[in-house]
Amino acid sequence: MVVVDADAHVDETDATWDFLDKEFEHFRPVTMAQVSEGNANLPAGYNRSWFFDGTFRLRRVRDDERTSTTVETRELIDIEARLRDMDALGIDIQVCYPTLFLRQISARPAVEVALKKSYNRWMASRCALSHSRLRWVALMPTLSMGECIKEMEFAKEHGAVGIFKKGIEAGHTAAHPYFNPLYDAANQLDLTICIHTASGDPNVTGIDQNTFSPWFTTYPILDACVGLIEQRIPEKYPNLRFGFIEAMASWVPFVMSELAARRKGIGRINAREANADLFKQYRFYTACQTVEDLPYIIKYTGEDQLVIGTDYTHADQSADIEAMAEINRMGNEGFITQEQATKITGDNAVRLYNLG
Repeated sequence: MVVVDADAHVDETDATWDFLDKEFEHFRPVTMAQVSEGNANLPAGYNRSWFFDGTFRLRRVRDDERTSTTVETRELIDIEARLRDMDALGIDIQVCYPTLFLRQISARPAVEVALKKSYNRWMASRCALSHSRLRWVALMPTLSMGECIKEMEFAKEHGAVGIFKKGIEAGHTAAHPYFNPLYDAANQLDLTICIHTASGDPNVTGIDQNTFSPWFTTYPILDACVGLIEQRIPEKYPNLRFGFIEAMASWVPFVMSELAARRKGIGRINAREANADLFKQYRFYTACQTVEDLPYIIKYTGEDQLVIGTDYTHADQSADIEAMAEINRMGNEGFITQEQATKITGDNAVRLYNLG
């Protein structure tokens, strides 16, 4: 059995930008720190920022004890130390997502292309040292769709298992035809569409605490799921898999009810019949958390479509460094079956990310 952390993270570091093309060197982010002692407006860990393109964007200062990580493992400075952490947690493979890029970094296409290309090359170089145990999700400069196709080809050649997608970005919902070239290329290259909690608004920098509202992060995932179903996007791209990551899974019963209401109440022609097989038919997977009522959720998702992650490096409501052990305990104690526990901690993620 392979145990897969379906949602781990890396924290970008100065070395992330060493892969900038020379003509984009002036976009290199620099770190700025503000002395915050006694400043109630700057909570612990929020006094450091990346500065680029004329804007400050949060660069969190992590607490080693709270995250159960170190700067060397968070920033992929010491790959072997990160692998030892995984061994201690009983994890065979981690699928890594970004941190800075959970928010739209710029409204300017050139800035987005420059920084995302550098990130992808940094991740490819670091994960190549992990004996295939650190896998990564590539960033797409969605303001420049032509560049996206090039980046997907690079990502596939260099070990990426998926492409990072926001629920709403580039001014469009996930089901908008604007993204058809992205889905078509991912379908051909066998790369998973990974829709992670994130904001596509370039004005959301992470420094303002009010922007941690679900409006900017979680709700776009619900919108993406409903839109993809109503527009039957998975039927158009039959090899494509979709992951809905870090929004928990308790929203799935609501979405199913919303679809049923649209079908019954307003006669939406494209509204699919909401049933327990829909996620499996559409190759939809969603990341759950140990605080949720998993037996209830499984009635809507099916047991083959749930995955789980530790949120490694982060320390927010989604972080649970012992998530795998907790799911196994649930299986041993009968809250869920042992077979369901095995699927959630590994088997399902192997299919989602095509790790087999």
